[in-house]
Amino acid sequence: MIPIVDTHVHFWDKKHPELRWDWLAPDAVHPILGDIDGIKSEVFDARHMWAEARFAGVTHFVHVQAAIGSPDPVTETVWLTEMAARHGIPHAIVGHADLGSDDAERQLARHRESPLFRGVRDFAAEPTIASGELPPAYERSLRYLAAHDLVFDLDCEYPVMAEAGAVAARHPDLRIVLEHIGYPRRRDDEYFQAWRAAIADLAKHPNVTCKISGLGMTDPLFTRESLRPWAEHCLESFGPQRCVIGSNWPVDRLFSSYDAIMAGYRDYVSALSPDEQHAVLSGNALRIFGIAS
Repeated sequence: MIPIVDTHVHFWDKKHPELRWDWLAPDAVHPILGDIDGIKSEVFDARHMWAEARFAGVTHFVHVQAAIGSPDPVTETVWLTEMAARHGIPHAIVGHADLGSDDAERQLARHRESPLFRGVRDFAAEPTIASGELPPAYERSLRYLAAHDLVFDLDCEYPVMAEAGAVAARHPDLRIVLEHIGYPRRRDDEYFQAWRAAIADLAKHPNVTCKISGLGMTDPLFTRESLRPWAEHCLESFGPQRCVIGSNWPVDRLFSSYDAIMAGYRDYVSALSPDEQHAVLSGNALRIFGIAS
């Protein structure tokens, strides 16, 4: 099997004295998914990840910020770096920083003390970008990310993709990775067509990569065929050199098994050439997230 780099996993350990995962609190209700009690374990770390992924042909994992509510986001990067030293994963870290803060560059510099730190996901990005005009502090932060070859992992639904494209145009050296194919909320044809057009427009910006991940989150009764048009449109729009894949594990365990998700991805790229399949499944991610193969 062509090896896979999973570009979207989440780890936690609720016993950590400084970190918090507010979205996993016993009484927390996910704002989009609702009841996620099925994944609210005390710990989910490298050991548990390997237990579920070891037969899927996955070789590397990228952790994306999950310790929401923690007083200092750099603590998560430190904790993950220590985990990698013990268990070998994650191989790269996308952390959190408040990119609109005057303190953002100092925070990013502290993240960069970890040899595994590769980028940022800031949940404030989408509403900030939707406003149509980024504050000067946010623009400075994006320039900092570009200057240090850090990834901007962008959570962005299709109605905001035009504004996201404008950001990509202003910062052509910034590596932008669109998360979860734009996190589609509905699966009807009207929504699909609007999303489809927005994806095609965003793909015109060569510094944007599409992360084909999280496809099952808002479609709990999905089938491999029901998700195929969404995945294939991303592959067609961005091309095999600007797509990566991610499991969104263990969140997507609410809807499927790990092996089934990865088998679906392999199926969606099967019509591509062997070199193109390798690019989508692992090569692009190794390059974008600076992972030594």
